[in-house]
Amino acid sequence: MEESILIVEDEERMRKLIDAYLKKEGYKTFEAKDGVEAVKIFDSNKVTLIILDIMMPVMDGFNVCKYIRKNSNVPIIMLTAKSEEEDKLLGYEFGADDYITKPFSPKVLVAKVKALLKRYYPDASLNNTSMNFDGVNINELSHEVTINGTEIYLSPKEYDLLLYFIKNKGIVLSRNKILDSVWGMDYYGDLRTVDTHIKRLREKLIDKAYLIATVRGSGYKLEVKK
Repeated sequence: MEESILIVEDEERMRKLIDAYLKKEGYKTFEAKDGVEAVKIFDSNKVTLIILDIMMPVMDGFNVCKYIRKNSNVPIIMLTAKSEEEDKLLGYEFGADDYITKPFSPKVLVAKVKALLKRYYPDASLNNTSMNFDGVNINELSHEVTINGTEIYLSPKEYDLLLYFIKNKGIVLSRNKILDSVWGMDYYGDLRTVDTHIKRLREKLIDKAYLIATVRGSGYKLEVKK
């Protein structure tokens, strides 16, 4: 399945920037400079996700969202320069799936796009190399790790460690086994290396740190919720 993303943004520089980041990830894109143009593109093309600015001339994002929701459940991410809670609530009321406030990181927006596509189109080819565990998503091709759609940055060893835990979820792993599997049989470092890296990884996992549980006297395991 080819993912086609409609970018609706009246500011050309911002629109082109988003377009460039999405094309770099292999997505097909459509661009609209206002709401009326967006509706025309949507009605005449197959669109799998919409990035929709709120403050636009002719027809604002709220009305575009309202129109689209009468005809489709396509996922929508709304963009706005405003951060007031009322605006977000109004966006969700009209049927938006996610929200991002300007200024924002294009990488964060791309992560939100991927998370929504994964949720709405679980069989899409972009997910073949991804694994998701309780909101932590890891892509083996890009080495990208996200938590609830927000990218986190891991060192190569932290990434290898997380991948090893996910592939062995629910299995108690001793420090020796972790050291041999992640660092290699030829590594002569101290077992405390494992503890140090797990501590750093937990810090970066933030509220998902609980996933890597300590098993007293045995080692660690990726916790499986019952």
